[in-house]
Amino acid sequence: MGFRGGGWGIYWHGDEEAEKANITWPLLKRVFAYAHPYRGGIIVTLLLILVTTGLGLLTPLIFRDLIDHALPGADVERLNILALGLVLIPLVTGGLRVVQRKINAEIGEGVIYDLRVSLYGHLQRMSLRFFTNTKTGELMSRLNNDVVGAQTAISSTIVDIITNIITVIATLAVMMTMEWRLTILGVAVLPLFILLARRLGGRLRDIAREQMDHNARMNAMMNETLNISGALLVKLFGRRLSEIDRFRERAALVRDNGIERAVVGSQFFVLISLVGAIGTALVFWLGGHLVIQGVFSIGTIVAFGSYLTQLYGPLQNLTNAPVAFAQSMVSFERVFEVIDLPLEIEEQPDAHPLERVQGELVFDHVTFNYKTDDRLLLRQVTRHGRMDNVGAVLSGDDAKRVAAKPRSNGDSGYSQARESALEDVSFRIAPGQLAALVGPSGAGKTTLTYLIPRLYDPTEGRILIDGHDLRDVVLDSLALHIGMVTQETYLFHDTIRTNLLYAKLDATDAELEAACRAANIHEFIMGLPEGYDTIVGERGYRLSGGEKQRIAIARVVLKDPRILVLDEATSHLDSQSEALIQEALRTVQRGRTSIVIAHRLSTILAADLILVMDRGQVVERGTHAELLEQGGLYAQLYETQFSRDTGAMRQPDDGEAPYFFSSNG
Repeated sequence: MGFRGGGWGIYWHGDEEAEKANITWPLLKRVFAYAHPYRGGIIVTLLLILVTTGLGLLTPLIFRDLIDHALPGADVERLNILALGLVLIPLVTGGLRVVQRKINAEIGEGVIYDLRVSLYGHLQRMSLRFFTNTKTGELMSRLNNDVVGAQTAISSTIVDIITNIITVIATLAVMMTMEWRLTILGVAVLPLFILLARRLGGRLRDIAREQMDHNARMNAMMNETLNISGALLVKLFGRRLSEIDRFRERAALVRDNGIERAVVGSQFFVLISLVGAIGTALVFWLGGHLVIQGVFSIGTIVAFGSYLTQLYGPLQNLTNAPVAFAQSMVSFERVFEVIDLPLEIEEQPDAHPLERVQGELVFDHVTFNYKTDDRLLLRQVTRHGRMDNVGAVLSGDDAKRVAAKPRSNGDSGYSQARESALEDVSFRIAPGQLAALVGPSGAGKTTLTYLIPRLYDPTEGRILIDGHDLRDVVLDSLALHIGMVTQETYLFHDTIRTNLLYAKLDATDAELEAACRAANIHEFIMGLPEGYDTIVGERGYRLSGGEKQRIAIARVVLKDPRILVLDEATSHLDSQSEALIQEALRTVQRGRTSIVIAHRLSTILAADLILVMDRGQVVERGTHAELLEQGGLYAQLYETQFSRDTGAMRQPDDGEAPYFFSSNG
């Protein structure tokens, strides 16, 4: 609670979170380090604070002189000068405050910029494991809410504390020189201010948080049921009336909290005003007696009353300052927590660039598990009023959580439940070879492919490209030589051209067209009204699955890597899209080392090496014919999953890998 802009106001600081702030000298030094580049502006701000505070103390003195001398003495010249002073003081003070606000804004926005760039740069270096264990909403809060909160400490909180301290000291000094007894009496009501702020202010804060949380649940429900997928589900299951009732209940909670907040807030303001009135009345009562006794003049008590008004606001602000400052430090702690997170995928100081890659890939006794070190993750933070803090959107946060029952291993002959995603995997793929990964769902195929571009590091063992351990090479050079097309194609909400140029920023139009022709997507793009400048929509939703896949393939072609990692995502596409993608893949794979998670028999038959995975291990390896002869897991998979493709085989052209149309296309 504080006094700003001529009236009492409430501004919230989370006491619970403020108490958690570990305000230490190293933390403060680090905070001040971000303010150090702006030290010139801070010094100017402090000087302006001193000047404006001094000017503010002149006005009551002018009133005293006006009442005690100019008016009783009929001194017109003195009256004119004093009246001019009453105009010039707020004019000069206002101008100086505008300059001070501009400097404060430059400091604050500069700190925001520095913190955000540091945060974003560090997050870009974090491993994939970090992002799979962290909510996007929490990262956005660190980059926005916490950065702004940290900036407030430098550009606002600290400045306000210094301003209030200077104002209180200067005002008390002037008041004590005028009348020490009235000064003590005026300050005596301060404990009442503090008591009310702690009691009713705390109650108002709790009500406000409840309203924010109820509002977050209401907004989360709207977000779930009014997007296209949610609206479709509501209509298909005929839940329109039940969702309206559910929304009515949540909106009623927001309404009731709003009413309660308004009533308690009004009570709070009335009581605060009453306490202020009591303090002022006591001062004028005692001061009036002293005026009657001739101790001092009427002008003095009028000036004293003005100083009293100037004193109450800063004093009350200072009682709240420790909480406000601690809250700002909490924001800094949250920002520094991200910046201080250790890097899981770190580049060695003596790392060397990977050049002239031939494409030999070796897995040497590689073991990997997804066990997460808590030191690499962010701690959970309660954020009132945010939708991403809502646990159960429809049933509510208080709904009973039903523990998931473990699935019996007898439900499937290929249960993949285990601690390690990969265990002692070793193989070699020669330059230019096509290796197909096959196996039951969850066998570790995708995990294995994620290790190749070093999205994760092996828990044990090593991975080598042309004899170079991936941990010894420069990360950017590794990314330059590896191209990956994942099963879930991601496109930015931008033009087709921009999405393609992400692979090669300086690509020419001719290179773009050649890549798209190789991916069998150029003719489709040219048929669009805007051609390559067509906006694909969020995550590419304006395109079909096959079109997105072919654009992703064209993007990899434009990158021109020596090693290709492909997750053939064609099982849910129509036959025509699948045929175009398979033809594009054959073009892309020529002359490159390719590792493909195979979903189709045609890819398997074309492979130089088939790696059969089960429960995180390579259990069989060889060609199609060799593996069938062994009569093991591959033979079982062939009979249950792949053999149906043989019914739609077409004869390949000379030099072309066998091609089959999937029967489930």
